[in-house]
Amino acid sequence: MAYQTPETLKYTKEHEWASFENNIITIGITDYAQSQLGDIVFVELPEIGQELAENSSFGVVESIKSVSDLYCPVSGTVIEINEELESGPELLNEAPYQNWLIRLKVENDTEYNLLLDSGSYSELCTE
Repeated sequence: MAYQTPETLKYTKEHEWASFENNIITIGITDYAQSQLGDIVFVELPEIGQELAENSSFGVVESIKSVSDLYCPVSGTVIEINEELESGPELLNEAPYQNWLIRLKVENDTEYNLLLDSGSYSELCTE
C-alpha cells in the first residue's frame, strides 16, 4: 500500500511529521503511523510551556491495538497543543496531516533540516 508523504513536510524514523514556518515547528503523526496503529482512541499531549529535547518522548497515542510513545523531532518549547484531539482522537486516523499534535517555538531550523525528506521516509516505510 502506498502511504501519503507530502513533499512539503519532513519526517522522523519514528513516524512523526514536521513543518517549519517562522521559528514554529508543527508536529503530527504520519499516514503510515496511523495505519499501523489502527483506530486511535486516546492521545496524551504535553503541557503548554514545557521544554522538549530532540528525540525525547512528549506524549502517547493509544489505539485499540497498542500504545505508542510520541517523539519530538526537534528541541523547543510547546506553545500550542491540538485540543480537538482530547475529545476526537480519531481525527488522526481521518486526516493525519491536517490534524497536528503540538506546535513548538524553536531557536533555529538546524535540527529540522536534518529530518528525512519525503522520498527517504517513503523508502523507510517500504522496507
